[in-house]
Amino acid sequence: MGKKKFHKIFISMLSFILIFSFLQPSQASANEGLKINADAAILVEAETGKVLYAKNPDKVLGVASMTKMMTEYLVLEAIKEKKIKWDQTYEVSEYVYKVSQDRNLSNVPLKIGEKYTVRELFEAMTIYSANGATIALAEKVAGSEVEFVKLMNKKAKELGLKGYKFVNSSGLNNKDLKGMHPSNSGPEDENVMSARSTAKLAYELIQTFPELLEITSTPKKIFREGTDDQIKMDNWNWMLPSLVFAYEGMDGLKTGTTDFAGFCFTGTAKKKGMRLISVVMNATDENGKGTYNSRFIETKKLLDFGFNQFELKEIFPKNYEVKGHKTVSVVKGKEKEVKVHSKEPFKMVVKSTDHEKYSPKFQPNTELLNDKKQIVAPIKKGETVGYLAVQAKERESLGYLTKEEANKARVEVVTTQSVEKANWFILALRGIGGFFGDVWSSIVSTVKSWF
Repeated sequence: MGKKKFHKIFISMLSFILIFSFLQPSQASANEGLKINADAAILVEAETGKVLYAKNPDKVLGVASMTKMMTEYLVLEAIKEKKIKWDQTYEVSEYVYKVSQDRNLSNVPLKIGEKYTVRELFEAMTIYSANGATIALAEKVAGSEVEFVKLMNKKAKELGLKGYKFVNSSGLNNKDLKGMHPSNSGPEDENVMSARSTAKLAYELIQTFPELLEITSTPKKIFREGTDDQIKMDNWNWMLPSLVFAYEGMDGLKTGTTDFAGFCFTGTAKKKGMRLISVVMNATDENGKGTYNSRFIETKKLLDFGFNQFELKEIFPKNYEVKGHKTVSVVKGKEKEVKVHSKEPFKMVVKSTDHEKYSPKFQPNTELLNDKKQIVAPIKKGETVGYLAVQAKERESLGYLTKEEANKARVEVVTTQSVEKANWFILALRGIGGFFGDVWSSIVSTVKSWF
C-alpha cells in the first residue's frame, strides 16, 4: 500500500472515530441534575445541532400531531417550488368534510362546495392543529393523502431521519379517519418517530423555512373572519408569551396528543442570542399522569436548563490563524508558501464557564493537499486547504443531532491570496538547486561520519 493511500485511509478512520464520539454525548454529564418526566426527551441548539440533553432519544414512540411538522415542510416546499400558491383555492372532498366536522378532534369545519385558500388551511393547521385542513393540504399538494404519505416518508429519508413511519398527514390515529384512512396503511396504524428524529425534523424545518415561526408564534386568530364560518382559533402552544404558560422567546412549534402518543410537544425559543429546540414525548406529572400541562412543565425544565447552563460562543474569530498552520507549502508556485486563515468565525455551544477549555485543531483537506501537506500551484484566493475544528483541553464528549451536524462542527481554512504557477525556467533552477543541495548535504553527512 502506498503512503498516500495509507494516509487517506488513516484520515478516514480518524474522521469516523471523531464523528462517532460527537454523536455520543455523555448521558451522565449532560443530564446530571435534570429529571424530565417523559418517555423520551431531547434538547438541541438550533444553529449547530448540538445536543444539550437526551433521554431515550432513539426510542420510537407515537408523535400525534407533531406529525404536522412534516406536512408543513412539504407544503412550504411546494410553495417554494411554485407547485402551489398561497392564494390558490381548494374545494373540499367528502373525506376532508367528514373529518373536519368531528369537533371532538381539533378542527375547523369545512363545507362541501366551499373553496378555501392554501393560506387559510395552512394557518388552521399550524395554529389550531386542524386535522381536516391538514388532509386538505395533503390532497392539494399530492392529489391524495395516499400519495402525500409517500412524499412524507421519502422526505424523512432525504432529511436523514431514523426510526420513523408516517401513515397519514395529520397524526391522528388511523381509526379516527372515518374509515377513509390512506389505503397504504392499516386501520390501527400510527405515525411514529424518535425524539431525535422529531428534533431533526424541527431543526430542518426552521432552518429551511424560518418564516414559519411568524405563523407558529400567533397566539390566536379568527378563521374566515367576517363570514358565517368564522371560528376562533387558540394556539395549542400555551407557552407562547401571552398565554397561560408564557415563556420568554417561545415562538413555536407543535403540540401533539392522542391516547397512543400521550402528551407531546416540540418547542422552540430564542433568547440570549441562542435558539433551542426541545422535544418531550408522553410527558407526565410527578405521579406519572399525562396532562396538557405536563408537556409544558417538562419543556420549561428543558429550556431553563439549556438557557441557564449554555451559551452560543464564538470560540475563534474570522480570519483566525492556527498556530503551526499559518501557511501551507506550495509546490511549483512563484511563491513557496501561502498564508491561510479561517473563512468564518467558529461558534460552538459551551457551558457558560467553559469556553476557555477548547484549543484549535487544523484538519487538512486531503482532496487538495498531498501527503506532505503541500498544495500544487496554481492556487486561487479562497481555496479550502483545511478546516478549523476544536478539541477539548479536558476530555469531554461533544454530542450532535446527527452525523451531518457533527461534520458541520468546523469552519473552512482558506488561502488569503492567489499563487501563480512558476515558469519552466524557475522550476528548472529550483530543481538544480535542490540537486546540489542534496549532494552537499550528503557530503557533509559523510565527512561528519569520519570523526
